[in-house]
Amino acid sequence: MNEQITVVKVGIADMNVVEAPHTIRTSGLGSCVGIVLYSPVKRIAGLAHIMLPESTLSKSGPINKAKFADTAIIELVEKLETLGLNRKTLVAKIAGGAQMFQFNGTSDIMRIGPRNTEAVRKVLQTLNIHISGEDVGGNSGRTIEFSPVTHELTIRTVNKGTHII
Repeated sequence: MNEQITVVKVGIADMNVVEAPHTIRTSGLGSCVGIVLYSPVKRIAGLAHIMLPESTLSKSGPINKAKFADTAIIELVEKLETLGLNRKTLVAKIAGGAQMFQFNGTSDIMRIGPRNTEAVRKVLQTLNIHISGEDVGGNSGRTIEFSPVTHELTIRTVNKGTHII
């Protein structure tokens, strides 16, 4: 009996988890960063599609934790821990963080892609989670798909084809 492999889709400012043999995918990574956290042993992975670096940028009311690097990664780690994973064994792969538009001037506020990437790295470093592969920066959008079976992150970059990390 062959088990049907499902692709779990993660939207913008969203997160989800998947168990092998299923895969997990997100599209529309421009300045956003896609972060995959996985356990090589347990064959479980989570993916968050992060839009902004810090939840302090939220203007009102309750925040969507999946939207911000500082809250999404912690939330994703906690979700994986409820599935029996130990945060000390988690590994990360990241993609996205492009500078989608060119601006005159040096305003840091418009550097969303690079700021997202820096924020993701900082949170992962604080949590002592190793980044085993990354494809960040540039100025092209990406779609990523992760397999907890092979631990491969397939990255399709607009006008640049597909590669695996």
